[in-house]
Amino acid sequence: MTEIPKEDENEIQILCIPDLIIKKRDGKQLTKKEIEFFIRCVTEGSIQPAQLGAMLMVIYIQELSEVEVTHLTQAMTSSGEILKWPQEWRGSIVDKHSTGGVGDKTSIILAPALAACGCKVPMVSGRGLGFTGGTLDKLESIPGFKTSLTNEEMVESLDEVGCCIVGQTANLVPADKIMYSTRDVTGTADSLSLIAASIISKKAAEQLDALVLDVKTGLGASMKTEHGSQELAHMMVNIGKCLGVKTVAFLTDMNSPLGMAVGNSLEIIECLGALHGEGVPDLIDLVIQLGAQLLMDCGKARDKNEATNRLTEVLNNGSAAEKFCAMMKKQGVDPDLANKLCLKGSDIRELLPRSKFKTELKSQKSGYVQRIDAMTCALVSNKLGAGRDKTDDQINFGVGLEILFSVGQKIKEGDSWIRVHHDEDVLSPVLEQLLVDGLSVDSVPVSNLRASRVIDIIT
Repeated sequence: MTEIPKEDENEIQILCIPDLIIKKRDGKQLTKKEIEFFIRCVTEGSIQPAQLGAMLMVIYIQELSEVEVTHLTQAMTSSGEILKWPQEWRGSIVDKHSTGGVGDKTSIILAPALAACGCKVPMVSGRGLGFTGGTLDKLESIPGFKTSLTNEEMVESLDEVGCCIVGQTANLVPADKIMYSTRDVTGTADSLSLIAASIISKKAAEQLDALVLDVKTGLGASMKTEHGSQELAHMMVNIGKCLGVKTVAFLTDMNSPLGMAVGNSLEIIECLGALHGEGVPDLIDLVIQLGAQLLMDCGKARDKNEATNRLTEVLNNGSAAEKFCAMMKKQGVDPDLANKLCLKGSDIRELLPRSKFKTELKSQKSGYVQRIDAMTCALVSNKLGAGRDKTDDQINFGVGLEILFSVGQKIKEGDSWIRVHHDEDVLSPVLEQLLVDGLSVDSVPVSNLRASRVIDIIT
């Protein structure tokens, strides 16, 4: 873990933003006071837009040391309100964060499952932008689901249910919101230092006891290489520990979509099945592995075997589904609708937004599925209307993709391998060809097929 050096508190500094830009431009290390000054200027609005863009660019080019990133994260965390919880909950407050992937709906299953195991889960999630789907968008495909709660409402939900899944409030890490919007238009969004500070600052503001990070790598991830994903994971784990949060990162494969659904209401349907013990193997395995780590870290399980058994039990006996049903009711969903959605064996497709049309595409070869390109699936789903390119784009909750075969499975020529849910009369030939090109079939079995999505665990 990175040691944070003490600075001379008696040193008098007259600070100005241009000097800090020049200092970092020249490769020198910024002090804690300088970083706090920078974040204060961002939060108060006294920094000029050009200065903010310049500072983010020099950080992108020079990168920050781990000490600097830790100071930046601390300053960002302190830029707004810090969530407060009853003292008797201490030790049980946990959360999970994913760096974003295609078909990644683990949070929606994991939060109620952890609540059913006795944890308190104040999950602050985000919306989709670009190729990654957003947990909040998926939940908002449930009619009436409210993702904006006050701190008092969160406390009430955690007290009565054990979990909530909400968006970032205006007062939670406001510096991050300002910096994020500027990063998006200045080519600095993929700075490891800024990504790490953005993620951990929000989690630190939640006052967590334990945090698990799902760092995606591959075709359908922001980080395409394992090396870059490893670097980001190590950085975030170190920062989290420096800020007093037990933090573990899982490096997970995102070359193919997670689960079998891509698109908002389609993913909710898949989640509801998983909450009744009928989950897709790769999805359930990841949920249980992430959840088991948190149960061990907060003392709810003695070892991985006990943690795995507890999570499997609450998913199979309906306890997790009951927590999800209760959470929906606390977050604005009509009780009758919530009950119907969580009734095992019921046809819930009629209760959620649906597309007007469905088109099935057939495999052009026989053999074994080698690859289902995650990025291709994300791009097609977004073009159908399931995602957004700009923050104010409207989401079509009913469209998306149902994948009918998994990587490694045997498939015959003419078998339907994907079902496209769309609102246009005819599926665009361009999108159809993209999907055709995104499926790879070969006569030989997959030689490097993973038993799990988990590549590595960073502690």
